[in-house]
Amino acid sequence: MGKVAGWSLLAGTWLVLCSWRWSGAEITCRACRSPVQPHGPRQGSAVPVWPGRGRQERGFPAEAAGKATAAPTTRQPGPRASPARPGAPLQGAAPWLPAQLGEEGSPAGRAPRSRRRRSQVEGKRAQGVPAEREAAAASPEQPAGKATRFRLEELRLSSSTFALTGDSAHNQAMVHWSGHNSSVILILTKLYDYNLGSITESSLWRSTDYGTTYEKLNDKVGLKTILSYLYVCPTNKRKIMLLTDPEIESSLLISSDEGATYQKYRLNFYIQSLLFHPKQEDWILAYSQDQKLYSSVEFGRRWQLLQENVAPNRFYWSVMGSSKEPDLVHLEAKTVDGHAQYITCRMQNCTEAIRSKPFPGYIDPDSLIVQDDYVFVQLTSGGRPHYYVSYRRNAFAQMKLPKYSLPKDMHVISTDENQVFAAVQEWNQNETYNLYISDTRGVYFTLALENVKSSRGLEGNVMIDLYEVAGIKGMFLANKKIDNQVKTFITYNKGRDWRLLQAPDTDLRGNPVHCLLPYCSLHLHLKVSENPYTSGNIASRDTAPGIIVASGNIGSELSDSDISMFVSSDAGNTWRQIFEEEHSVLFLDQGGVLVAMKHTSLPIRHLWLSFDEGRSWSKYSFTSIPLFVDGVLGEPGEETLIMTVFGHFSHRSEWQLVKVDYRSIFDRRCAEEDYRPWQLHSQGEACIMGAKRIYRKRKSEKKCMQGKYARAMASEPCVCTEADFDCDYGYERHSNGRCLPAFWYNPSSLSKDCSFGQSYLNSTGYRKVVSNNCTDGVREQYTAKPQRCPGKAPRGLRIITSDGKLTAEQGHNVTLMVQLEEGDVQRMIIQVDFGDGTAVSYANLSSTEDGIKHVYQNVGIFRVTVQVENSLGLDSAVLYLHVTCPLEHVHLSLPFVTTKNKEVNATAVLWPNQVGTLTYIWWFGNNTEPLVTLEGSIAFTFSGEGMNTITVQVSAGNTILQDTKTIAVYERFQSLRLSFSPNLDEYNPDIPEWRRDVGRVIKKALVEATSISSKHILVAVLPGLPTSAELFILPYQDAMGENKRTAEDLDQISEILIHKLNQNVVQFELKPGVRVLVHAAHLTAAPLVDLTPSHSGSAMLMLLSVVFVGLAVFVIYKFKRKIPGINVYAQMQNEKDQEMVSPVSQRESMPNVPQSELMSPEQLVDDKLDTRPIGSISIAAEPRSTKDIPTYVNV
Repeated sequence: MGKVAGWSLLAGTWLVLCSWRWSGAEITCRACRSPVQPHGPRQGSAVPVWPGRGRQERGFPAEAAGKATAAPTTRQPGPRASPARPGAPLQGAAPWLPAQLGEEGSPAGRAPRSRRRRSQVEGKRAQGVPAEREAAAASPEQPAGKATRFRLEELRLSSSTFALTGDSAHNQAMVHWSGHNSSVILILTKLYDYNLGSITESSLWRSTDYGTTYEKLNDKVGLKTILSYLYVCPTNKRKIMLLTDPEIESSLLISSDEGATYQKYRLNFYIQSLLFHPKQEDWILAYSQDQKLYSSVEFGRRWQLLQENVAPNRFYWSVMGSSKEPDLVHLEAKTVDGHAQYITCRMQNCTEAIRSKPFPGYIDPDSLIVQDDYVFVQLTSGGRPHYYVSYRRNAFAQMKLPKYSLPKDMHVISTDENQVFAAVQEWNQNETYNLYISDTRGVYFTLALENVKSSRGLEGNVMIDLYEVAGIKGMFLANKKIDNQVKTFITYNKGRDWRLLQAPDTDLRGNPVHCLLPYCSLHLHLKVSENPYTSGNIASRDTAPGIIVASGNIGSELSDSDISMFVSSDAGNTWRQIFEEEHSVLFLDQGGVLVAMKHTSLPIRHLWLSFDEGRSWSKYSFTSIPLFVDGVLGEPGEETLIMTVFGHFSHRSEWQLVKVDYRSIFDRRCAEEDYRPWQLHSQGEACIMGAKRIYRKRKSEKKCMQGKYARAMASEPCVCTEADFDCDYGYERHSNGRCLPAFWYNPSSLSKDCSFGQSYLNSTGYRKVVSNNCTDGVREQYTAKPQRCPGKAPRGLRIITSDGKLTAEQGHNVTLMVQLEEGDVQRMIIQVDFGDGTAVSYANLSSTEDGIKHVYQNVGIFRVTVQVENSLGLDSAVLYLHVTCPLEHVHLSLPFVTTKNKEVNATAVLWPNQVGTLTYIWWFGNNTEPLVTLEGSIAFTFSGEGMNTITVQVSAGNTILQDTKTIAVYERFQSLRLSFSPNLDEYNPDIPEWRRDVGRVIKKALVEATSISSKHILVAVLPGLPTSAELFILPYQDAMGENKRTAEDLDQISEILIHKLNQNVVQFELKPGVRVLVHAAHLTAAPLVDLTPSHSGSAMLMLLSVVFVGLAVFVIYKFKRKIPGINVYAQMQNEKDQEMVSPVSQRESMPNVPQSELMSPEQLVDDKLDTRPIGSISIAAEPRSTKDIPTYVNV
């Protein structure tokens, strides 16, 4: 599971500038929240990525430790700093969201956009082309209508240029600008030799006058010292840390006076990344190259080993407010046997006795995320990833997505405002993701938007086309793929409603734009640039609410050609075209000034300024000599009016730092009369997220300096309407706007954990959008209602081990967990028999919440039984526990239904097929003595009618595998093959749970269409495509054994069913707008057997013989019964026909038929079983459990 990482901006602003011969320089920013990693140089621009293995395989990576990240939509527990690897930002732990850059301290320049474009520049530079090529926008100076106005008269900005003399060969630079009333700027330049793979020279520069002049500090750090990385304490910008090149020496240089003086400290390990504490300025975590984690409480002057074998980028400081101890560290560590564990410990003591393990058992490697109030882990079982979340450090709960989303990849986008925003790639998606939003606890997720475009970054990281607009709560932009076209949508209420963007009324020249929704609209690029520390394709700021600048196009879909620049000053309601080519845009003076610099590989000396939110632009020169621009950095802080342009006059020149001061443009500060009120709205609707908000904006004709940012002038709650509520978990919005239960969801299941006398919240199908501030109105109508818990008898009792295995080690504690689906848990008696002569009892189920621990002194198979009883009934469960013999996967193949006194073949199929010596243990019904064989198949007969369970356990060394099936035995029954309209195949993920649920829906449709009692019908949906099912027509008798159906009765029921099926009146609704017809297909010759291909020759011969025998039986019964399409099965004396087998997938189990569906308990026959082993099959094992794969359809 990937995490779109992000965290609050560092107090200082950092840049990494990279240049080389015959190419333009690259710029990256240390303050833009992206990790960097040393010792792995790569030429060219780089994208911050989370571990390069890609989370597509395992699904759930987390944020990087020790690194800042580029996505402001999420926040880290504490600022992370990490050294920049030469020429590339550090790799983190998750794909990241292409969102806006940081605050005013973010860079706005842009390096050449690609290597191909860069090569074109090289040729021009080689020919010595220093001339100015910057041209004005191709528009009239004063266009009419709503067109953007351009003033072509050249104006001059106040600027100064400083050259880093002597560093012309240096191809990398790291810049720190403290800002916030500090005039200090630090620059570390380096020469990285790509052939040697190391840094060979470095220089440290310091300015104390906002970059007008710089002093070289090499003599203060040591003339022979080669520096590799520079850090600043995020909570005290005066504290600076320099790291030397580990190829020569491993040392730290520490300054407490903003880089004026330094002290040197030797290290006995090599630092790979650092993580600063969010509150304590001297507390640091350091991750070494040999995967060890160190801690320091003295700002790096002394270090202590905290933990070995720590996963890269998987260590976090405790989040203030969520964790009680500020010195608590969350980390993912590897055990000696290679498993991953989530542990917490104090920063100076992480011994085995002190540490804790909040998540029981192991987790998937590289899956721990600690973010705000949430902790996420992933655990893969049965081939599927399962995601768990802990809210405010409480017990973990499994994250609940819609039942058949079946995610194969997940990325946490945001955890702001006590809600999780996640991107999920479902089982049928390859290039798109669905957006889901959770409840407060992060457990129950509902769909926000389908098919959002994604792409891969240079490092293989996943990039989701989703952008959170800064300054406007609940506002997002997303690029959705519809019929192979990508379109841009906008939401103002966290994904509850989405709409297309209205294109501008006129183009740049004032000509009308004919663009009619929904056929034509405005589409925006939502990615940042290849180098994420320069300006991206879209930008907005918290301090400039409502202003959005982005590149895009007008048309039917998003295009990579004909890209123009657009601006909205009313939060996306209307847009204006401002440039016909891409520009980098920097926000100054809280959005009062927009600075635009053209994306070009040529040297420039001009830029454009707008003082009225992009309505008009003026041309200014910032240097007298054209400059190849590598990047632009604005001064951090609220009153940003100074920026520095980094570049070169030629490819051989030194670094040129151009300080541009915009303060000379303004002659006064803004007064109250210079502002006007502006009300946030969405297409005229003033209530957004349940409130009306009015902001203060500077009047467009006023040219004054704003200074500090003032937030919304007024905010008034709105009356709640249906638009303030989204569908609750398990509900779907239909075309009439109502939220109704999905076909797979049972609303009554919410009360299963409820105790008699208590109450639970009974959902209305709606839930209020998180952070929505509306009041009154329909709130009471749509809010979940407290409801008294009904008294219930125990049902759905299970007993499992805490790790889900069926094995335990001799002499070690095994923890047994008792689980109950429903029942009055406060008034129960629980009795547990461990099967070794010891037993315990408990007064209520809450006494067993932490598990029941027991130590087995002997090796063997133990029958653990648990019985739960209250005044309304009882339930029991059995667990066959193998001491010292663990196991993982088996599939037991049985017919769905059979006739009595007819031989039945049961086969245990395992994967893979090379396992070694196997032992099979067979359990039949309630027999306490098993049958042990060395064969994978066994034959047996049932002499009486009823439901019978068969359990097989397979032992292979230390591995145990178990599967249980139920088979229905009758004297006679009939069956019919069903088929469906083709649209059902589009929604068939081909998994047992889906077949079970759809089988239940089909049965309900048959009962409603025919009025036949459900006791006579069993539907088993078969695996594979096209979707088909087997309909069994069963006899039924009441509890007294009377009114049993005869063969003629079954014939009559069959005729009714076939008649209704042929009339196409049997149908059901799978989801809103999707109706499925049920048809009678072809007949089958015998009861279906769920058998996985075993690649056995004898099995194939048997299958062929079965087919011929089945055809013969079909002909006989067809002419005998005169009912087309119906198979008749009756008790056959003195013959043992083989059953016909059906092709079933290896991971398929036959559906589970509850006893009450087929026969009442009084009729179950407990006759002796005639069993004998038959031929062996090839066997295999696979590390997954089949406990969750049912035997028959629950109908």
